[in-house]
Parts: sequence; C-alpha cells; structure tokens
Amino acid sequence: MFDLDPEARSEPEPELMLRSRRVMTPDGPRAASVAVSVAEGRITAVLPYDTAVPPGARLEDLGDDVLLPGLVDTHVHVNDPGRTAWEGFGSATRAAAAGGVTTLVDMPLNSVPPTTTVPALEVKRAVARRSAHVDIGFWGGAVPGNARELRPLHDAGALGFKAFLLPSGVDEFPPLAPDQLRTALREIAGFGGLLIVHAEDARLIDGAPPPTGPRYADFLASRPRAAENEAIAGLIALARELDARVHVLHLSSADALPLIADARRKGVRVTVETCPHFLTLTAEEVPDGATEFKCCPPIREAANQDVLWAGLAAGEIDCVVSDHSPCTADLKVGDFGQAWGGISSLQLGLPAVWTAARRRGHTLHDVARWMSTGPAALVGLDRKGAIEPGRDADFAVLAPDETFTVDAAALHHRNQVTAYAGRTLYGVVRSTWLRGRKIADHGTPTEPTGRLLERQARA
Repeated sequence: MFDLDPEARSEPEPELMLRSRRVMTPDGPRAASVAVSVAEGRITAVLPYDTAVPPGARLEDLGDDVLLPGLVDTHVHVNDPGRTAWEGFGSATRAAAAGGVTTLVDMPLNSVPPTTTVPALEVKRAVARRSAHVDIGFWGGAVPGNARELRPLHDAGALGFKAFLLPSGVDEFPPLAPDQLRTALREIAGFGGLLIVHAEDARLIDGAPPPTGPRYADFLASRPRAAENEAIAGLIALARELDARVHVLHLSSADALPLIADARRKGVRVTVETCPHFLTLTAEEVPDGATEFKCCPPIREAANQDVLWAGLAAGEIDCVVSDHSPCTADLKVGDFGQAWGGISSLQLGLPAVWTAARRRGHTLHDVARWMSTGPAALVGLDRKGAIEPGRDADFAVLAPDETFTVDAAALHHRNQVTAYAGRTLYGVVRSTWLRGRKIADHGTPTEPTGRLLERQARA
C-alpha cells in the first residue's frame, strides 16, 4: 500500500544479527536472534537465540536489554516550515530517534502553509527530506472549502485527513461546521480514506466558564468532558450514516469509551487513540501557573485516568501516540487562558508510558502493541510495527529497569519545555535502529537517514 521515497535508495551493506534474551515479537517476549538484510532494510528471520552468526554478518549482542519494534508516532506537530522556532524536522526527528521512535506522521497544521493542498504537501516534503532522522509520513487537512483537494492529497501520499470541530488555535487551519464536516467525510469515504478528528463540541465549550488566570482547576472546568462526549457521539452517528472510517484523536474523557465500544459492536468503523500525558499525569498534581501542562483536551483527574487504563487493557483504545505540540517558551505564560496548549513529549513517550504501565501490571509487550503495532495499523504501514520476517528492521533497544531523571535542557526538542521535567522515569533507550542502521546511540542521534513514506497512487 505504501512505498518509500524513490530518491532515497542506498547501496547494499553487510548482513546483521541482533541478539537479545528479550525480543518483543508479536507472540510475546522470547530469547532470539533477529537476522537483518541491511541492504534491503528488512528482517529476514527471527531465529533461536543461539543460532550461529552467518559468515560475513555482524553480531550485535544486546544481552538483557529488550529489543522492541521501533515506535510509530502518528500524532506529531513538527510545525515546519513556517513555525520552525517552535520545532522543525531536524530537531523533531532527532528527538524521535533518541526516544526509540523510528516513524512519525506529521500533522497538517501549525506549519505555514498548512497541508491542505498538494502543493503545500510538496513544500513540506521538500523541507522534511533534507533533515529526517526517522521515516516520515504526512497527514492532510480537511478545512472549509478544500473538499476538492482531498482526493488529490490522498493520491499524492497523505495518509488521512485531520479536521477540527472548534478553533484549532491557528487562523490558517479553521474548523469544519457540521455541514462542512458532512461534505468532507462523504468525499473521504468515497475513496476509502480516513478522517481523524479533534473531537470537542464548540457549543459546549463556548458555554463553559472561560479559562482565565493561573488556576488549573479553572482551565479544566473550561473544557468539560461533556464537550468530548458530545462531539464523539456526533462523529459516530455521521460515520454510521456515511459508512465512513473515522478516528478520534487524543481521547481525554474516559466517559466516551462506552460510546465507542457500542459503535464498534454495531459495525461503525471508529478507532481511538490516547496520549502519554493522559495516562501518566493527573489534574490533581498540576501546579497553578504551570502551563507546560496545558493541552486541549485537558489532563483530567486520576479517577478518569484509571478508566483510560482499563480501556487500554480491554482493547477499547487502539494506540498511544504523543500529540507532541511544542512552542517557544515565551508562549507558555502563567495564564491558562493565554498560554499555548500543547505537551512536548516526543522523546519521552516510551519511558513515560512504561513507567506507568509497569506500576499497573502491564508488560512491554502491551506497550509495543499500543505504541508501535497499533499506530502502524492505523495508517496502513504494513512494513512497520512488529519484529517479524518481512517487516522493516526498525528497533528500539530498551533497558527497562534503569531509571533517569528528565533534564529538559538535555532533550533534543527545539524548545526544552516539558511537563515531565524533573520526573524520574523507568526505561533508558540504549539505541534506535532504522532499517538495520543505528540512528541513535545512548541518546545521541547519528546522521539523518530517514525516508519519506508515500502512498501508492491509485490507477
């Protein structure tokens, strides 16, 4: 279904074998040796642990470190071009590589121009190609007036289309009114595409108390759970009517999980993601004035978080992705009504989720499913997301029992502002591998070798 950028081919290299006592395969962890054709960038076999190394091949013995499939993060705001002071393809993909992410999908907004036309997609591809440390795909955008652009964007490589149901925060990416949402979704359903939606109801938020001042409780009250629930219910009804495929972005309200589960039982094609900050941070612990914790929808209470974890365990949530949405430090003013909303966590998603998951009795096999296999399946990247023959040789090597304290100044994000600063997390990423080549070693990225992912145009 997808192909790699034809401009990014490379010469063959010797074969490689990675050996670990804990290889995270689709069937669970096992001691194994993973054979890699570096020339093709593919896994050729998953073999018994003590398999002899083929003549001419290089052995990378990982000992007790865990070999995970490289993470696939389908929700990243790179902001490049146009707002590169906030982030950029170079800094974002260095952070991704340092954090075990081998593929990311860039959101269509916060860049200028937004990815709402084919020429805008080509501008973004040209910028990304120069500095990609990991493989990159692109979302298109569904905005008022661009319904005729959606099929061409799909054929040009966009993996799906993002829409807002309320103001996005940037004027160049306006929200869809109900009739415009219907028009866009009907068009996308016509070519079998995917609509991904920031689902909060504008009417309910307009009627909530305004978010002014430094108190986090006031900001939380301004984005009630009911706004998410109402928007998701409406999206499900429209998807059922149009037989369309939809995806709920960054689920914060656990109240919506029964709506989604019921819709799936009735055959509605709806999937849902949540984010590390909703699984690891709680409203009760956010200090007043600490707008590095501001995001929309918001971080909610601990009791809500518990239900999100139960939804993950039950398979009601399909994947966990970062929603990395950085900005310059000056935009994180101490007033929750005025500060930019977004959590910077691209480099920290794996250890943040693993720290919370292990405390709740989950395994790294679960984490791999949520953060690699699930996101890859969402966008049809059938060569990503698992350690098995035929897949790309993308890996994250993790020391799961080692801890570190987050030093924001040491992150590769362009702006070292993060809600995780000072937290002690489990899980040190030893190295990251992309198609059989090491792209980060002990947190230090190597030269950029990432490729751009393209959808095969339909005949």
